[in-house]
Amino acid sequence: MSVAFRRESDDEHKEPRFELPIPPGPNLVTARGFAFTQAKVEQLEAEVASLEGEAAEAVRRDLRYWRTRLATAQLAPPPPPGEVGFGSRVRFRLGGKIRTVDIVGDDEAEPAADRLSFSSPLARALIGAGAGDLVDFGGRLDAIELLATEAIAQADSSSASG
Repeated sequence: MSVAFRRESDDEHKEPRFELPIPPGPNLVTARGFAFTQAKVEQLEAEVASLEGEAAEAVRRDLRYWRTRLATAQLAPPPPPGEVGFGSRVRFRLGGKIRTVDIVGDDEAEPAADRLSFSSPLARALIGAGAGDLVDFGGRLDAIELLATEAIAQADSSSASG
């Protein structure tokens, strides 16, 4: 029989499943982010116990990612008073609109809920600024007017809902 017509198994023709990429740099988290990561690990551990086959392998892959993130999590210190940093709630004006965002870790980020990763372009532009400062952004000088900044309150950051 020709090798062209031989088929050992379906497994040899599947696309490889790569590990989920770990964001570069430190794994800084807020208290909320740490609780979120712990809850995610617990949820996936319970889920993988009830699955078999490919579905279980996909969940195990996610579980490896979240266990790594939990093991490397570093609770960030509070930001300097009056200065935007990791763990800050920032109110600013951009393009005539006033927005309030929290600057959080990569896994906790959810832009639709106004939680931005500290590595996002907007967060990087804001970090280090204080109330009243004008910040360059998107190739425009003084594009952002920083109105106020404060540390995210522990009550806000301890919720594990994501």
